[in-house]
Amino acid sequence: MSLSRRLRQAIGLEQGDNVAAEVAGDSLVLRVPKPRVVDTDPNFVEELLREEARFEEHRYRRMFQNQENSA
Repeated sequence: MSLSRRLRQAIGLEQGDNVAAEVAGDSLVLRVPKPRVVDTDPNFVEELLREEARFEEHRYRRMFQNQENSA
């Protein structure tokens, strides 16, 4: 669905932005979704990043071992 530049500017949208649509009676209501703020534990984020790094390291090791074994 396309909105005219005038309408987009009136509600602060850029071309390509997402909107939420809902039916209200015989009208279509468009809303600009607000970003959700999530409270995170920095220690959890750090552990998650470490775990992801370990996974990637293991994956690359396995990939290179397979290449060496097939050569």
